[in-house]
Amino acid sequence: MPKGFFVTGTDTGVGKTIMSMALIRALEMLGIRVGAMKPIESGCGREGDVLIPFDGMALKQTARMEEPATLITPCCFESPLAPFPASEIELRKVNIPAIKNAFAKLAQKYEAMVVEGVGGLLVPIKKNYAVINLAADIGLPLLVVAKPGLGTINHTLLTVKYALREGLTVAGVIINYTMPPENNLAEETNVQVLNKICPVPVIGISPYLKNITEEALEKTVRKNFDMQVLRRYL
Repeated sequence: MPKGFFVTGTDTGVGKTIMSMALIRALEMLGIRVGAMKPIESGCGREGDVLIPFDGMALKQTARMEEPATLITPCCFESPLAPFPASEIELRKVNIPAIKNAFAKLAQKYEAMVVEGVGGLLVPIKKNYAVINLAADIGLPLLVVAKPGLGTINHTLLTVKYALREGLTVAGVIINYTMPPENNLAEETNVQVLNKICPVPVIGISPYLKNITEEALEKTVRKNFDMQVLRRYL
C-alpha cells in the first residue's frame, strides 16, 4: 500500500500548499524519498495554450522531482473556482482515472507521497464526487490544515469528525498562521481546546512565514512538528 499523507483544509486559503511543502521537508528529514501531487488545481496561470499549476510546481520544486507537471497535476483549470463549476465553464471533465493512474505511477517510484487536495473535503470535483471521495480513492491518511483564529474549533471538528465518520484515517491537525499573529484570546486558547476535544492530535503549529524558503520550512518542521506522529504512519 502507498504511504504518505493527503493534505486537506478546513477551508480554502488555510495554507495547504505551504504545509504540504513543509511536510515534504519533514519526511525528507526522516530519511524518506518523497514524491508530491496536486491532482487538481484551479486558478492556474496561462502561457499560450498551456495552463501552469503554480501550487503543483511549488510541490515539484520542493520535492526535487523530475517528472513533468502533467503527472504531478494532471487536471488544471484556469477558472479560480471549485473543480466542478470550473469544469462546466471550461467544458472539460475531471478525469479521475487519469489522476489515479498518475498517483499509482508516482507511488511506485517514491517511498511516500504528499498529495494536496482542493479546498475542503466537500469541495465538489464532479456532480457526485467531492474531495473526500478522491482522498478515499487515493487511500492515504489525512492531515487537516486549519487557521489559528476564531471559528477554527468548529471548522476543524466538522472536518475531522466527518472524515472519520466516512471511514477515512486522520493522522492529525496542523495549525497554520497564514497571516501575522493577532495575539488574541482565540489564538491563545484554540490549540489547547482542540487537544482536549478533537479526536486526533494537533501535530504542528506553523508560524507565519513571510519568506517561504527551504531553510524556513526546515526550521518550522524541526521546531513545531511532532515527527513521531508522522513516523507512525510511514
